[in-house]
Amino acid sequence: MKMNKKDVASIAIFIVLILSFVLLINSITTKNNGRELQIVRDAVKNAALTCYAVEGVYPDDLDYLREHYHLSYNEEKYHVFYEPLASNLMPSIKVAERGGKMDK
Repeated sequence: MKMNKKDVASIAIFIVLILSFVLLINSITTKNNGRELQIVRDAVKNAALTCYAVEGVYPDDLDYLREHYHLSYNEEKYHVFYEPLASNLMPSIKVAERGGKMDK
């Protein structure tokens, strides 16, 4: 079976379309993961700010926010680094996907 130029061009176009589709899906997934990290970081920050507004101090740890301010996130997927600086200074909050990238 002999392939003519039309067949080769059709196969090349098909391969280009498949590769474009794979790259598009990868790009969408990467953007969504970055948004999820930001959402978790914002949830922790908002809980800490609420605690400060109500009690006048930032909490010492995430457990306090979970217990008193109902903070919840997928702990199997994300690791939150919560470092209190002082009772009147906003803590350092960083979120990392377990086995993956980190939110700044």
